[in-house]
Amino acid sequence: MSTQTIDLVARLFCQATKKTVDKSTGKSLKFAATLQEIPKVSLKPDIGCFVQFNGDYNGLVIMNFSGDAAMGLYRSYMLTMGMPESELANDYTSAEVVDTIGEMTNQIMGRALRMVESNYELTSYMGQPKAIALNSAIVLTPESEFQASRRICFNLDSHRFYMELSLERTEFIPMK
Repeated sequence: MSTQTIDLVARLFCQATKKTVDKSTGKSLKFAATLQEIPKVSLKPDIGCFVQFNGDYNGLVIMNFSGDAAMGLYRSYMLTMGMPESELANDYTSAEVVDTIGEMTNQIMGRALRMVESNYELTSYMGQPKAIALNSAIVLTPESEFQASRRICFNLDSHRFYMELSLERTEFIPMK
């Protein structure tokens, strides 16, 4: 697999995450200028969310949040939508927080897949992201054709969270 292809896809997913989080929270998401090559993807405590996508290209995305990062995103998201502060959940394990993380991941992935389609004329479809509160890590092992994985580090109000992307062995080669 060309390292270049997964890195191009990872950059688009990173841009999609920034655009989505900025718009839905009213804040400015920052991300590391460095992609990390990782041997495998895994769900990590405190909240993990995963979604597989299939079509012209196939892959798996995992989003990992500390409890503080999840609460920060949840609060900003809900306040931006106009929910009164008095009605917000107080614990990252609450269904409201976990569901919000799943919904934000859904929005990020929808935007990311549209960006790949716009840039490369290749389409992929995703299932519903699954978000869960965790107290220990779970390694996800995609099918054997998934060869390359990357981690991207994001920072919102000093709270770090991570996207892990695993992509099948593929290379996008422009025909123009």
